[in-house]
Amino acid sequence: MKSTILSRRDLDFLLYEWLDVEKLTTLDRFSEHSRETFDGVLDLCEQLATRYFAPHNKLSDANEPTFDGQTVSLIPEVKEAWDAFAAADLLAMGMDAEVGGAQLPATVAQAAFAWISAANVSTSGYLMLTIANANLLARFGTPEQIEQFVKPMLAGRFSGTMALSETQAGSSLADITTRAEPQADGSYRLFGSKMWISGAEHEMTENIVNLVLAKIPGGPAGTKGISLFIVPKFLADGTRNGVAISGLNHKMGQRGITNTVLNFDGAVGYLVGEPHRGIVYMFHMMNEARLGVGMGAVALGYTGYLKSLEYARERPQGRPPGVKDPSTPQVPIIEHADVKRMLLAQKAYVEGGLGLALYCAKLVDTGDQAALDILTPVAKSWPSQWCVEANSLAIQVHGGYGYTREYDVEQHYRDNRLNPIHEGTHGIQSLDLLGRKVTQNGGAGLAALGERVQATVAAASGAAPDLAAQLDAAWQRLIAVTGAMFASGDVEAAIGQQRGVPGGVRSHRGGLDLAGAGAGRRGADRGFL
Repeated sequence: MKSTILSRRDLDFLLYEWLDVEKLTTLDRFSEHSRETFDGVLDLCEQLATRYFAPHNKLSDANEPTFDGQTVSLIPEVKEAWDAFAAADLLAMGMDAEVGGAQLPATVAQAAFAWISAANVSTSGYLMLTIANANLLARFGTPEQIEQFVKPMLAGRFSGTMALSETQAGSSLADITTRAEPQADGSYRLFGSKMWISGAEHEMTENIVNLVLAKIPGGPAGTKGISLFIVPKFLADGTRNGVAISGLNHKMGQRGITNTVLNFDGAVGYLVGEPHRGIVYMFHMMNEARLGVGMGAVALGYTGYLKSLEYARERPQGRPPGVKDPSTPQVPIIEHADVKRMLLAQKAYVEGGLGLALYCAKLVDTGDQAALDILTPVAKSWPSQWCVEANSLAIQVHGGYGYTREYDVEQHYRDNRLNPIHEGTHGIQSLDLLGRKVTQNGGAGLAALGERVQATVAAASGAAPDLAAQLDAAWQRLIAVTGAMFASGDVEAAIGQQRGVPGGVRSHRGGLDLAGAGAGRRGADRGFL
């Protein structure tokens, strides 16, 4: 029986026939791997998703975490799934060998983790945040911090969070007020509160490692004065740190993962890296989380599509047009034109989204940072818009059954509806794209992406000339519009912002050369600027 969690056939096609991930084994970092190890990880995650994650997806939705004023309680199946994933050493599957990781390509790790997200996006959230937290500290933390916090997270003993938002600031991180007072021993004491912090309280792990943005008094104003701190739930001697929750937020979806209001009352914190560079460090985790949210949106859209496809094949209702005899057997609804339309729309959204997410993961593996930078806000925002629409269509295919809790698709829609907001709304992603990514290094990211688009156009011109021409025309239009927007060199005018933009993004003036981005059969000489 085919899985309705994800399609392994589609994953294999994208990984091996399109992205050719086996070639990554020629790189030193991945030289110990082969298709056999890649397949093994994919098989393992499918098995874990089927056995440990999918079975409690509806249960954790119906029995969300509770807080009695002292302790947050989860259903036991969440910890069972966490323990199974950790016991398989999958928390470290993409990490460096020197910290105990398997050094799998990000492309394979993302594809494997998609099984977990599709099966149970709430429980997978604890894992995703912990992996991203560990990745940030492995890159910017001291050897002592890596030993004390990263290795226990990768072993599954600790979990991790990211604590950015505050009630009065939301995504405008320049306006956070949490402060960090330096102490004589080199540590800091944090005072303030954070809002919408997922995974920040539970009894599932020995400790919870919160990565917290705060301002050191006397530092620069705005985002330039933000620093990053490790604030654990428990200190090294086992005493409870001064960080506690005042309550749980109750969401329409993804109910199985705690979402908290955190209060810091003199909590001990440890500085990550240098003072006032917290935004730089946190963007490492934020960008990873944005790609993870995009893939999570795809996974939810995909499983909804597969379930509606199965339902449409099995549900008899109605007869072909022109058949009036009521004694004629009814046909499966997949034979009706409108149902076909909805299934094909879902298929386009989820397969396109999966391709985009895995393509970005391969850019991580190949170190193509310029192209990755420009695609990150797109890879977060596009799937979280259109794969939610796929979930809506999955409900529509089910008809009246679709909006009942007896079927999975209504929960998938509710779970996925959070993703257009998670890690920055569509508006914030667009401000990041236009206010930062398009203008970086004189348009290098757009040029890098343009080279790839034009290479695709050239490759497709022989076999599919009509499609190649459509792609080329769409890209040339995008370059023309972008060039017109930035013709004055004033980014603030281009994005319609008179002041700083949310989320730590700051616009700047400067030249933008889009000639390379439009280069191709008819782009390089168009003189957009």
